[in-house]
Amino acid sequence: MLDELIEGCRRQDRRAQLALYRKYARGMFSVALRMLRNEADAEDMTQEAFIRAFRKMDQFEGNVAFGAWLKRIVVNRCLDFLKVREPVFEPLEEQWLSVADEDDGGWDVDREVGAEQVLGAIETLPDHYRWIVQLYLVEGYDHREISEILGLKETTCRTRLMRGKTLLKEQLKTANYVERSQNRI
Repeated sequence: MLDELIEGCRRQDRRAQLALYRKYARGMFSVALRMLRNEADAEDMTQEAFIRAFRKMDQFEGNVAFGAWLKRIVVNRCLDFLKVREPVFEPLEEQWLSVADEDDGGWDVDREVGAEQVLGAIETLPDHYRWIVQLYLVEGYDHREISEILGLKETTCRTRLMRGKTLLKEQLKTANYVERSQNRI
C-alpha cells in the first residue's frame, strides 16, 4: 500500500499525495511542534516539508523507512526556519568548560515524573542544547546523524548533549523530580 502511494506521488497523483499526507501529517506535525514550540510555525513547516518531499520524491530510494526519510526533511526544514531567527548568545560559565564524557554521573527520573514533565523541561533548554537533546532523546537520532543534520562535529554534539542533559537534570532536580541512581536517562 505504501509503495503504491509513493509511486503515485512520484507521478504527481494528487490523491496519492493526499493519502500520504493524511498518513504522516500528525506525526510530522508533532516533530515540528516539539522543535518550534509554536503551533502555527509547526503547521507551516510541516506543510513546507511535505511540499519539499513531494518535489523530491524521486530521491527517496527506499534505503530507510519512508517515515524516517520524511522526518529528516521535517527536522531539516524546522532547523532552517530556526536558523533565520535572531541569534541568542549565552554567556559562558566556567562550569561548562569541560570535555564531554560518556559517563555523566548517572541519574534516573523518578517514576512519578511523566513524559509531559520531562518534555516540558526539555522545552526550557537553550535552543543549541534543546535541539540536540530533543534529536537524541526524543527523536532517536545518533551523534553522527545529529552532526550531519546540524552541520556540527560529532564531538560538539556530544558536548552539547552532555551539557543539555546536565541542565535538564538540574531542572528536574530543582523541581524534586530526580532520584539519584546508577542508571542514566
